[in-house]
Amino acid sequence: MNIDLTGKNALVCGSSQGIGKAAAEELALLGANITLFARTESSLREVLQGLDQSKGQHHNYLCADFSNPEQVQQIVAGYLALQQTVFHILVNNTGGPPGGPITNATPQAFLQAYNNHLICNQLLAQTVLPGMKAAQYGRIINIISTSVKAPIAGLGVSNTTRWAVAGWAKTWANEVGQFGITVNNVLPGYTATQRLYSLIDARAAAAQTTPQAIAADMVNSIPARRFAQPHEVAVAVAFLASPAAAYINGINLPVDGGRTDTL
Repeated sequence: MNIDLTGKNALVCGSSQGIGKAAAEELALLGANITLFARTESSLREVLQGLDQSKGQHHNYLCADFSNPEQVQQIVAGYLALQQTVFHILVNNTGGPPGGPITNATPQAFLQAYNNHLICNQLLAQTVLPGMKAAQYGRIINIISTSVKAPIAGLGVSNTTRWAVAGWAKTWANEVGQFGITVNNVLPGYTATQRLYSLIDARAAAAQTTPQAIAADMVNSIPARRFAQPHEVAVAVAFLASPAAAYINGINLPVDGGRTDTL
C-alpha cells in the first residue's frame, strides 16, 4: 500500500494544537513537507520544531486569523506566489463555534461560524486548486464533526455549520474528481482536546454538576469507553491524503469509537 507522501506539500489549518497539530505530525511522518497555519505564532514555532524531517522535508508556518477569510486567502496566495510552489494537500480545520441551544443563537453567531469554516474553506480550496490540477494530485480533507451524521445536543450553531461544510465538500468532490483531486470529511467523535474540555466545563456549569460527572457520562456513551486521542483522528487524515486513497472521494468518515448511532 502506497502511503508515501515524500515530495508532497501539505497546508494544515488549525495546526497549533489538538487534531490539527496531530494531523501535521502524521503527515510529516509519511514524508510530506508541512506548512502549519494558525493564529498564534509562538505555538506554531513550537509545533514546527517537533515535526519529523527524516526524509529531508522542509517545514514552515503561516499566521492568520480565520475570522478574517480574506486575510487567510491573501496570505496563502502570497506564499504560493513567493515560493513558486503548490499545495498537494489541504487540511481544513478550525476551532468550533461556542456551544448553546439553537433557539438562543444570534444571526451574528451563524455568520461568524460560516466565515470561520465554510467561507475560509471555499477561499482556501479555490487558492490551492490550480496547483493541484497542474500536479494531477490533490487531497482536500475537512475535519468536521460527527454532528454531520446526527445532531449533538447543545451545539446548535456548530451542527448547522458542519452540515453546510459537508454539503459543500460533496459538491466539490463531484466537480474536481476528474482532475485526480479528492475531497473528504473526517468526523471526530469526543476527542481529548482543549475544545472538548471547554465544552465539558460549560455543560457542567449549566447542569450545576462537576466536569468529572459530565465527562463520565460522555465516556459511557462511547462503545470504546474512552475519548479519542488526537493522533487517532490524525491517522485517518493521513491515509486520506495518501496515494492509496485515490479512489476514496466525497465521503464522511467517522472516527468516534462507535459512538454515532447512524450507519
